[in-house]
Formats: sequence, structure tokens, C-alpha cells
Amino acid sequence: MHFDSVSDFFAMGGYAAYVWSSFGISFIAMLWILFSSMATQRRLLGDIKNKMAREERIKEAKKLENTL
Repeated sequence: MHFDSVSDFFAMGGYAAYVWSSFGISFIAMLWILFSSMATQRRLLGDIKNKMAREERIKEAKKLENTL
């Protein structure tokens, strides 16, 4: 599409409200997905770390129990 000036570009042929709001909503949705995924990954890695530590404590407790 060809625009005669920068103001015509930003006006988007009379559809600026629709065009720019859709870009804004899409950008916000992508940021939401990014931060949500990062939080989920951090939580899952923390859960795995806690589970591994718990299993190690159980293993150590069984070793102590066997020595008694």
C-alpha cells in the first residue's frame, strides 16, 4: 500500500483506530504469553529441584535407618 505522507500512514486510510488497536492488543497478548511462559518454566524448575532434594533426603534417611 502506498501512502503520500507519514500522517497518511498513521491514519491508515481512515482505519487507524482498528489497525493500531489491533497491533496494540496483539503486542500485549504476545507479552502476556512470554511472561506467563517464563513464570511457568521457573515454577516447574523449582518444583523439580524441590522434588529432587526431597528424594535425596529420603535416600539419606533410609541409609541412616539401615545402619541402626
